[in-house]
Amino acid sequence: MADPRYAKLADLLINYSSDLQKGDHILLDMIDVPDEMTVALIRAARAVQATPLVECRHSRVSRELLLGTDAKHAGLVKGIELARMKKVQAYIAIRGAHNASESSDVPSDKLQLYAKTLRPVLDYRVNQTKWCVLRWPTPSMAQAANMSTEAFENFYFDVCTMDYRKMAKAMAPLTKRMAAADQVHILAPGTDLRFSIKNIGAKPCEGTRNIPDGEVFSCPVKNSVNGAIQFNTPTIYAGTKFENIRLEFKDGKIVKANGSNERKLNEILDTDAGARFIGEFSLGFNPHILNPMCDILFDEKIAGSLHFTPGQAYEDCDNGNRSAVHWDMVLIQRPEWGGGEVWFDGECIRRDGKFLPKDLQPLNPEKLK
Repeated sequence: MADPRYAKLADLLINYSSDLQKGDHILLDMIDVPDEMTVALIRAARAVQATPLVECRHSRVSRELLLGTDAKHAGLVKGIELARMKKVQAYIAIRGAHNASESSDVPSDKLQLYAKTLRPVLDYRVNQTKWCVLRWPTPSMAQAANMSTEAFENFYFDVCTMDYRKMAKAMAPLTKRMAAADQVHILAPGTDLRFSIKNIGAKPCEGTRNIPDGEVFSCPVKNSVNGAIQFNTPTIYAGTKFENIRLEFKDGKIVKANGSNERKLNEILDTDAGARFIGEFSLGFNPHILNPMCDILFDEKIAGSLHFTPGQAYEDCDNGNRSAVHWDMVLIQRPEWGGGEVWFDGECIRRDGKFLPKDLQPLNPEKLK
């Protein structure tokens, strides 16, 4: 018998996150996910008279393909994947890799070639389909979160099926403030960063693109970023773990990057001209997610956090930066993580992870839970 929580999550993904309609085609991209969850999604899609397509992948197999990829292989994959993506109106990806570092020994040049070649597939999916991406709970994720497997599974289903409609209502004032803001000032230990988000806009993330969710994002004016930011959470990019990353900026460009595995850090930032400019600035506030677990779909939503993203900008909040890289790096500003402040146009809107203005206080954890 399938876990009844599978059907509950499938219902949320199909009827809320994807807003799937009669006659829609949806691609279900399942990576190391139990068949029972895939079946639950198929059934939920058919219940609204939509047509599901299914791709089942395995991260260990994908690693082998990447080890031998070249321009011919990547180009063939791009053609097939893009043609299929253009046939669907919706896309759900669930990624359950048992080893988050599975691709850590794939040479950087091959990862960069593959990412650059397949970028049009990602861009089409992001900009032209109703999409939602999430992880699947695994023992390795539980270990990264310092939790037992059972406790982590309970946490996972609680956070993934929370009341996102309530959250959507609470984030509306922050979206309005961010869209109207010009100057942003970020302060924290090792961090003193200034930039403009004037006329860029703001986008609320309310469970319709990522699960779990809980952020509002904008994007710096491309050449406006100056100062430094010290991230206090680990991050995994292309299968490699990085810690203690510190970035220094001059007129929008990362001019110095330090941290663990510094050589590979700078190799990634040298992928293309856009990788050293910023493509996203976001404030996170999911009340259930408090500590990092080296999984960005969770970590970027941590209550009292922000993330700052070298690389590609989203068309929703676009500063014109283009890159094969999009690397969300997270800074937690709650007191136990060193604290910090976020200022919009001379007003402190969040201090030590808590929103201060009355209209933003419903986003604080005690109000959202």
